[in-house]
Amino acid sequence: MLWITLLTLASSIQPPAPATAPYRQPQIAIAGKQVAMVFGGGSSVYFTSSSDNGATFAAPVKVAETGALALGRHRGPRVAILRDGTLVVSAIAGEKVATGPHAHGLPEAGNLLTWRSTDHGKTWTRSATINDVPGAAREGLHAMTLAADGKTLHSVWLDLRDKGTKLYGSKSDDGGKTWAKNTLVYESPDGTICQCCHPSLTADTRGNIWMMWRNVIGGNRDMYVLNTSAAKPEAVKQGIGTWPLNACPMDGGAFAVDPDGKVSSAWRRDGAVFLAERGAAEVELGKGKDVAMARNKRGSFVAWTKDGNVPVVRLPEGGVKTLGTGAAGGFVAMAAIDGRRVLAAWESQGSIETTILE
Repeated sequence: MLWITLLTLASSIQPPAPATAPYRQPQIAIAGKQVAMVFGGGSSVYFTSSSDNGATFAAPVKVAETGALALGRHRGPRVAILRDGTLVVSAIAGEKVATGPHAHGLPEAGNLLTWRSTDHGKTWTRSATINDVPGAAREGLHAMTLAADGKTLHSVWLDLRDKGTKLYGSKSDDGGKTWAKNTLVYESPDGTICQCCHPSLTADTRGNIWMMWRNVIGGNRDMYVLNTSAAKPEAVKQGIGTWPLNACPMDGGAFAVDPDGKVSSAWRRDGAVFLAERGAAEVELGKGKDVAMARNKRGSFVAWTKDGNVPVVRLPEGGVKTLGTGAAGGFVAMAAIDGRRVLAAWESQGSIETTILE
């Protein structure tokens, strides 16, 4: 039987008063004792850092002010910490907000942009545009990760340069200053992948780059994982069950890869959250959506939004804990601090809340 208890907040990052633009969509990167976090607020990208393993965070610094920032439903900025301490932030933005019945507040011609900081996040410089076809990243959903060498960056995004939604990718060998020619990473034989579910990207310790996305195959919208570094990359469906759905749930998932190449993934199917550990059959964890996951030596920590507005987390031992004070919130992001602890961050009534899971 699962048990529920309340976790104490480690830190609360609140926008300056008056709060005209709530903070949204946090994302975390951890390298050694360095903890970096990015999030959006209105049309701005913000950065904060922690020098005590996530116990407290510095006042946010504005990375950039854009005309229109892709934000919400797993959109928003991403961050990486290079081996030399350089920070790289990516986000999809444009000059103005799109209009029309399906605009959803997205940039009219969204491009995937990067910024760099070489002074621990105090100042930022605009560095590159990753997509090489203007406006191709306008759906606003992307992922970025750092390779095992600590210097090579990889990005993947939902691309609209051609008919149907496809996954395109690029890499940077110079710390985000420039990015390589875009490559088609995956296209569905049915003509499109899921049109507005975010992709995930990670690097294993052997140098392989992996990604996960929601596919569209035969009318089913299931999660697939691909080792893009394999000699013959093969998209592998996650879980045994399937989800027949003629719509986009706007909900991707999260995954991790062990040193031996075994994949663990967590994701939503219909109204439930599932965990598939190291290639085994999926196990239902509970009802909810907007799944996040982090994995360390203890196992998989899985978080999701329960009952529409209360984030919860399932610990490796099986217990389920409510995050924060029970106030409205969601869109949890997590990253392993070390072999036992995980840092979690989420939206809550305009602020970003964090806690350390032990």
